[in-house]
Amino acid sequence: MKLDFSDERILAVVAHPDDAEILCAGTLARALGDGASIGIAVLCRGDRGQPEDPIPELSDVRREEMTVASKLLGAQVFFGDVSDGTLIDDVAARLELTEVLRKFESTLVLAHDPADYHPDHQAASKIAQAASWYCASRGHETPSPPTPGPPVLWFMDTVEMLGFDPGFYVDVTAQMDLKVAMLRCHESQLARGEDLPPLAQTMELQAKARGMQADVDYAEAFRIAPMMKRIRAW
Repeated sequence: MKLDFSDERILAVVAHPDDAEILCAGTLARALGDGASIGIAVLCRGDRGQPEDPIPELSDVRREEMTVASKLLGAQVFFGDVSDGTLIDDVAARLELTEVLRKFESTLVLAHDPADYHPDHQAASKIAQAASWYCASRGHETPSPPTPGPPVLWFMDTVEMLGFDPGFYVDVTAQMDLKVAMLRCHESQLARGEDLPPLAQTMELQAKARGMQADVDYAEAFRIAPMMKRIRAW
C-alpha cells in the first residue's frame, strides 16, 4: 500500500522551530516528491530554549535557522509570534491559524498529538483542531475567504513515542538524510545541555524504531484525528 500525496496542500502545524524536523519532515519531503505543496506553521518564537551559554536575540536566531531548514525542504513557512511557554488555545490563536490555513488552502494538516509532552505542543494541537474546522466556516471571518471544506487532520507521533499508538506509518527511508540536514540547521538547539535530550539521536532512534515496527529502515508515525469532516478515505 502506498499513499499518494499528489496535488495535496499539506501544512504542518508545530509549536516550535525544529518540531517539524523531528516529527514529520520526512513525510513532507515525500509529499513534495509526489507533487504536493507543503508548508510549516510555527506558532511560537522559540525564544526560551537557551543553551548553557545564552544566545542574545534567540528568537531571531531560531527564525533564521527555521528559514534555512525550510528552504532545504522546499516548504513555505509561516511564523507566529507567541513566546515559548505561553501558547494557549484562545480565539486570537484560532483565528490566526485559520487565516494561515485559508491562505495556504490546506487539504491536509499535520498537528501535534493532544497528549505530547510539552504544554505548547498540547496547545498547538487544540488550536489546529479548532482552526481546521473554522477555516471552512463562513461565520469565522478572516481576510481570506473560507476553504471549500475542512482539511484532513492527522496527529503526529509524540516526542520519544510516549503514549502514542500509531494508526499508520509513512516510509521516510529515502528522506532521512534530509531530516538530518534540516535538524543540523538548528544549531542553537543542538548546543543545549542536559535540559534537553540529544535531538539528533532522539530523531534518528525514533525514526528507526518506527521503521522497525513498519518493516522499513526509517518511518514516521501518525494517526487520523477521529473528528467529523477531518477524515477522508485514501
